[in-house]
Amino acid sequence: MRRSWGIFLLWLLALVFASSTGRDLAFNLFYFVTGVILIALWWAWSNIRGLALRRVTRSQRSQVGKYFEESLELSNQARWAKLWIEVHDLSDLPGHQVSRVVNSLRGRTTSRWQVRTLCQQRGRFALGPLALTSGDPLGIFRFTRTLPGTTSLVVTPAIIPIPEFIQPTGYLPGGEAMRRRTPYVTASISGVREYAPGDSFNRIHWPSTARTGRLISKEFELDPLADVWIFLDMYGPAQAQSPWMPKATDPLPWLTRRADSVELPPSTVEYGVTVAASLANHFLQADREIGFLSYAQHREMVQPDRGERQLTRLLEILAVIQGTGTIPLAQVLASEGAHMARHTTLVVITPATDHHWVSVLRGLRARGVQGVGILLAGSTFGAAPDWQPVLGDLQASGLPSYLVKRGDDLAVALSGQPGGIGQPRR
Repeated sequence: MRRSWGIFLLWLLALVFASSTGRDLAFNLFYFVTGVILIALWWAWSNIRGLALRRVTRSQRSQVGKYFEESLELSNQARWAKLWIEVHDLSDLPGHQVSRVVNSLRGRTTSRWQVRTLCQQRGRFALGPLALTSGDPLGIFRFTRTLPGTTSLVVTPAIIPIPEFIQPTGYLPGGEAMRRRTPYVTASISGVREYAPGDSFNRIHWPSTARTGRLISKEFELDPLADVWIFLDMYGPAQAQSPWMPKATDPLPWLTRRADSVELPPSTVEYGVTVAASLANHFLQADREIGFLSYAQHREMVQPDRGERQLTRLLEILAVIQGTGTIPLAQVLASEGAHMARHTTLVVITPATDHHWVSVLRGLRARGVQGVGILLAGSTFGAAPDWQPVLGDLQASGLPSYLVKRGDDLAVALSGQPGGIGQPRR
């Protein structure tokens, strides 16, 4: 900017000098300065033209703890070279270092580079827009052209493998199977049918196939196992958190595919979301039907289902959910629990320190709805009431309970025998 003002001041002085003296030398100086300004203006204007920038991503989804990869291609479609171009990335993905300066981009050539970013925060982020800036060699003029195209990236919460968690009870040991067809392979076979394209080999009934001379597939029914519902408490006033800054990323990210460990922000919301994602993955891997319910920005409800598609659906919700709910957990449990079938298991994840939700959970148990409490110790995350009385109430009620504190290893905190069914957890 100072150089631009300086050249214009020089041009003005040359004009005044030429006008006042009338000498040829003065006018030649004025014409020279004017020519330099016009050439610099044309150079800067043309340097930003004839450029095309393309960004290529392998996937529009990533996960906390994994690296997101993106490739960029800057093409000079003009015949003449570009001395320098600054690429500014306006993405809001934390730590995404796409911006760079490309020097000496010859005509009809392309510059390529790849960026890997460690995803440390969940959410939906915008990739782009991009801005190209260039100018003349003297630095008098600078032009910026914005490329408005954007794509979105969904970063789902981390999934922590949980070796062991309390097993929800079914209808009865060896009870009657539910007479409902399912596309999944279970232990309950209801009959056979003609082979359909897409059936896996483990569905084929080989004796019937050998007898009839054509492929015959088995039909299955659901196992006599109860549904599992994950209740994630997103009531705003119950949450607690502390200031947090993401740690510095690995200077050599090309050597690894994911981080060795995941550092969660000190927030009950982030811990609760990670616990919910990890438990959903744990139960779905055990071929259980999982449902999800939370009152956050609005009511989020996913009916029980199995399989990878159900996990994807839950992770996409958990990626953007926030602790802005306005309805306390006790009211949510009382309202939603009234519609739960007998032998359903509710896994409640909450930092709430009031005793009303424990009373509601006891009442649901009386009508055959089992409850498991996962208490997030809010006072270890920030300013919050004491959590110990609520934990004592859970254990005194005989409700299985787990305690998660800030900095806990979730794989350890959620494994083993829960408190409230014989001995306290800790």
